[in-house]
Amino acid sequence: MEPDDRNLRWKNAAVIGGIALAVGAYGSMNWWDEGMTSSPGTRHEGWFGQGTYAGGTDKLGHAFITYSGTRLLASAFEGLGNNPAHSLRLAAWTSFGILTAVEIADSFSTKWRFSYEDVLSNAAGVALALLQEKYPSFDALLDFRLLYSKSDDAKRLGESNVVGDYSGQTYLLAFKADGVPRLRDVPLVRYVELLVGYNTRGYEPNDGTMNDPHRRIYYGIGINLSRLLSDTVFRGGLKGGKIQRGTDTVLEFLEVPGTAALTYTRL
Repeated sequence: MEPDDRNLRWKNAAVIGGIALAVGAYGSMNWWDEGMTSSPGTRHEGWFGQGTYAGGTDKLGHAFITYSGTRLLASAFEGLGNNPAHSLRLAAWTSFGILTAVEIADSFSTKWRFSYEDVLSNAAGVALALLQEKYPSFDALLDFRLLYSKSDDAKRLGESNVVGDYSGQTYLLAFKADGVPRLRDVPLVRYVELLVGYNTRGYEPNDGTMNDPHRRIYYGIGINLSRLLSDTVFRGGLKGGKIQRGTDTVLEFLEVPGTAALTYTRL
């Protein structure tokens, strides 16, 4: 084995190990803090049903974590010196593997159990990330984003855990006019996005008494901030630089509050 190859493998292992340790530490403090059992177990969590503990937002959360994790890690591994194809494989297996390890740990938890729905949601997030990384035209058309605003329940209970604040999370698919060749150079239209999404209210967090738990389907229009900033702020010397690339990365995964007109249908 060449020294450069050995060094690269150590770097890859350090990244993977560091993420695994961070997730394990977070889980110990937030997911498995009520204790563990000596025997594993499974349970059916009901997907997006009205009677589930989070109304299904947790399943979209799983998909979003592996989706964003795969895409961000692919760039990180490539930055370490891996070729693009190997970087994407490493990122996909790291994201899916660590979240699968979380499910295995859940199976021994006194509070949680191994959930096949969670595993399938993790796989769906990785699959979407792979499609977007391999097909740039698809990536240009679609974003999978999180819109977060601290829920009233979290405020009432003094909770500050964004991951567990399911009532504050809205997951959106943004279809970008800029990703359609015929619309890309049409004035104003190129900045338009069509959005559909999902969230819940009144599920988690709670103090044991759910307050009007319900699910919502969202739809509306938004502004493609990446394209707008590219045509304004990032013109000239800033175009294509680190600041623009960093901004585009954030905007690909996070919906900025106030940049979309959304309405919803209650389920």
